[in-house]
Amino acid sequence: MAKSDEVEKPDMAWRLIGAVVALGVGYGARKAIEYGWQKTTGKKPPADPNSLETGLAEAIGFAVVLGVGMEVARIVATRTAHKRYKAWKAIPEKAERLVKA
Repeated sequence: MAKSDEVEKPDMAWRLIGAVVALGVGYGARKAIEYGWQKTTGKKPPADPNSLETGLAEAIGFAVVLGVGMEVARIVATRTAHKRYKAWKAIPEKAERLVKA
């Protein structure tokens, strides 16, 4: 018997799909941000932001751009994938209701 205030656990299929989507989008977003950084600044992104050879402003700037860009891409992709998954999962339920009617 489930309590009304309990949060429903996502099923295993969605957890797997969500992980794959997040990994793929994270990789693609990082490559796109690194490419954009290089085209914008004319320099390669800092390989090691902790290195004293990298300027503080450059290290912080890249960290902010990379962090925000990757998180926004992950959120958008995961939410879109979840909407598609819920719609796909609802198709058999709709078909069942049509058959029973």
